[in-house]
Amino acid sequence: MKILLTTALAFCFLTGVHAQTDSVPFRAHLYNKEYKVYMHINFHRQDVAVPGQELYGLLPGYLGKDRYSFCWPIIAAEVKGKKAVITMVNDYGSEDLTATLTQEDDTTYVLKQQSGSPLKMPDNGKWQKLPKTITFHRSPSTIGK
Repeated sequence: MKILLTTALAFCFLTGVHAQTDSVPFRAHLYNKEYKVYMHINFHRQDVAVPGQELYGLLPGYLGKDRYSFCWPIIAAEVKGKKAVITMVNDYGSEDLTATLTQEDDTTYVLKQQSGSPLKMPDNGKWQKLPKTITFHRSPSTIGK
């Protein structure tokens, strides 16, 4: 009986610890429906590989667009509370920018360009210039992760 009680308490404790680590603010897959762009980020462990572009190594994350391999790798990220200051370069290395990513609530993040090159992504054979401020929502599959 003693072993069963100890095992049950240990299980409850470990489950609680796991649940607390799952709500890391800057570890998520974020999406913007209007521009069909997404961010895959993990600013704490900085262990994100850009699919098909593993040559970059592990990074804090990247900004990508549906159906295109072009991306803006995030090369530096510094978290300050509910805001992160990030540096991004396009995957050609010819343009860079500094931006902030602010967590508004558990599912909403706002990317705001501070300085540098304009944020552009390919869209049907043309370059689409993205606005300086974009709202992202955490993908349902990453809520709690």
